[in-house]
Amino acid sequence: MQTPEPQKEHHWLQKFVGEWTFEAECSMGPDQPPMKNKGQQIVRSLGGLWVISEGSSEIPDGGTCDTIMTLGYDPLAQRFVGTFIASVMTHFWLYNGTLDATGNILTLDTEGPDFTTNDGTMVRYQDIIEFLDEDYHTLSSQVLGAGGQWQPFMKAHYRRKK
Repeated sequence: MQTPEPQKEHHWLQKFVGEWTFEAECSMGPDQPPMKNKGQQIVRSLGGLWVISEGSSEIPDGGTCDTIMTLGYDPLAQRFVGTFIASVMTHFWLYNGTLDATGNILTLDTEGPDFTTNDGTMVRYQDIIEFLDEDYHTLSSQVLGAGGQWQPFMKAHYRRKK
């Protein structure tokens, strides 16, 4: 098997490689106060084609949430692809996304359980990563509401450790 040559999109993903700290705020519903947490993330490259992120953060009950995210680019589909898992949930998230024309915003589409009903209903989500500079990016999450409008519910600010 011949190793594929990294494309420009694979090179773009290498911006994630390194150690990061983050602060996040998440709204779990209109009648609940926002939850804040902070944590760290280590991102490494896998063959120049993928990035693997391992994160850990505090959660309100005093425990921790550990996460693993993978991101790559599929040249045949011309889409970014990836996965996300967390120690506090059982759903396996599959990503499929695109980079905007500026080259700064990666929008990842996915589907998962509706956290407001907890009845197994699946809904559409987006994770949107925006690089503001090489040492600072944000991750915003939103859910597609019943009325067809995207509703933001989480935003995290990532800063590269120096």
